[in-house]
Amino acid sequence: MVSMVLLAVFVFIAFRLAPRERASDAHVHGAGQIGLLAAIALFGVDYFTSYYYATGEMMHVLHPYGLEKYAYLTAGVIALTNITFGGLYMYSLGPFHEGGGSYTASMRYLRPTVSLIVAVTLVEDYILTIVVSALSGGDQMLSILNLYGKNWIYHFALGALFATGTWFLTIRGRGESAKFVFILIGVFAFMTLTLGVGLVMAVQRGVPPAVAAEAPQAVTLGQALMHMLTASMKGMVALTGLEAVSNGVQFMIHEDAGIVRWGKRRLPRLRRLWDFYSGRPGIGRFVQTSFLFYGGLTTFFLAAFSLHFNVFDGTYGRTLVGNLAYIGFTQVPVGDLLFWAYQILAVLMLSAASMTALQDAQATEWRDVAIGEIPEFVVYRDKRGTFTRSVTITFIAAVLIMLLVRGQTTHAIPFYTIGVFLPITAMGLAIRRHILAHFTGRARRWGAAVAGFSAALSTVVFFGQIFGKWEEGGWIRIITFSVLFGGAHLLLLSPLGYRDPQQIYRIVREKARVQGGMASIVEWQSLKMQEYRYRLLVGISRLWAMFGVRRPVRYDPPVPAGDYDHALHVDDPLAPSLLAPYLAPTSAPEASVRR
Repeated sequence: MVSMVLLAVFVFIAFRLAPRERASDAHVHGAGQIGLLAAIALFGVDYFTSYYYATGEMMHVLHPYGLEKYAYLTAGVIALTNITFGGLYMYSLGPFHEGGGSYTASMRYLRPTVSLIVAVTLVEDYILTIVVSALSGGDQMLSILNLYGKNWIYHFALGALFATGTWFLTIRGRGESAKFVFILIGVFAFMTLTLGVGLVMAVQRGVPPAVAAEAPQAVTLGQALMHMLTASMKGMVALTGLEAVSNGVQFMIHEDAGIVRWGKRRLPRLRRLWDFYSGRPGIGRFVQTSFLFYGGLTTFFLAAFSLHFNVFDGTYGRTLVGNLAYIGFTQVPVGDLLFWAYQILAVLMLSAASMTALQDAQATEWRDVAIGEIPEFVVYRDKRGTFTRSVTITFIAAVLIMLLVRGQTTHAIPFYTIGVFLPITAMGLAIRRHILAHFTGRARRWGAAVAGFSAALSTVVFFGQIFGKWEEGGWIRIITFSVLFGGAHLLLLSPLGYRDPQQIYRIVREKARVQGGMASIVEWQSLKMQEYRYRLLVGISRLWAMFGVRRPVRYDPPVPAGDYDHALHVDDPLAPSLLAPYLAPTSAPEASVRR
């Protein structure tokens, strides 16, 4: 009875707190624009659900060799990376407050080639996020039904079913998606706090640890260090949300969150803090603040009780979290109900984790269309503000990959999360260039050093992820990335990759229905990419000429993109589109008026 009442209270409170989309918000901010609570739900769910598998993966690497006592060291590495990368992206929302993430940052401060690498990597990573999230949810469900590993068709069917559910929720609009996911996260938070209390009670009551099933394998010092590196890489929580927030900030309302408005009225002495969390960038920073501490705290929490009770993935046929949930919840009367509810909640949350990927796919793919990397027909935005074609194409690609890996999550995991560290590296390098260009003295010196450290750390983690998952197929990631990067260049160089000012304007402002600073950024990016495309075509033509083959470039030189600050009009945000001088009067109703 106690368990049923607790569960009912958790669901009721989460339901009452869940965000609701109001017609007035759509009228003021635009359809599909979301506030703080909805942003936490949609852009944090992938990160929050890493709780269910990240620590288990880390301990699974250490335990067979008797290295689990060093779990606190590997957890410390994970905590350091979270704080470093979280801080980097929170700062980035200052200079790139209109959104775009490392995509925009690399185009502004690095090179179009790097921006294209980032674009390809992100799209691939979003698709794989859906694959792993949906298949993991299916695995949890089959574990509950005692059908895990019985037939690959069961795994594929459930994964496809869960992916279909998240696709359906996503195309119905961000309001409904956010409400559903927020309720799940709210119940998860309350139940996890209850689990923590139950585990402390189990320690006080002297619940004995599990008996070791087998003796640990002997390893040399070098092998031990390699296993610890691999454990740190496998235990790395999902950091796709950092880029997702930076990319998807364009979908957040441009006003202060309620807590910021309260703080400005009641605690004016903390004005600098409230200014940091103000407006659209502030909502994004609230979401990213959790990235500073969540990964480290949850990893230390689970690792500590895993060591105390000597339970890991596979003990008693359960996952690490499943074992701890059974121990903790059974300290409460009728705790079996809470245990099963927690397991089912894991299924639902892991399935919903692909929401982050589907939201960010929308934020990325319409810009990929504008620069010429994806055909124009992909862009379509419905009345609720959702890019339904992007969502559907991403969903179909994910289901096809599920079929190719025969529903086996372990076959997809080596490709998952590796790619996100390339964009983080690009962001670190771009922020370093930004600091060197805009700061002086000690701030310039220390800021550049920290940003450079972030880029170096991300590079190390990127290669560590590949080598840490090498035997599982991580090496294939190099091949797939090379194929996709080459394919993106071929598409850009083809006639489908050509974009003139009229076409760019139509894609950005008429089809995608984006205005303001974000529209100006994408217009500038598109022109820069057309300059890059033209240089490549000229280079190819000169290469053929060296062999006596004369192949003149078919297109005239593109419209010059100009300087980023001039294109964005940082001195005059109400200035018209930078494409206005190149448009026919009938093509641009905004060309002659101030926005």
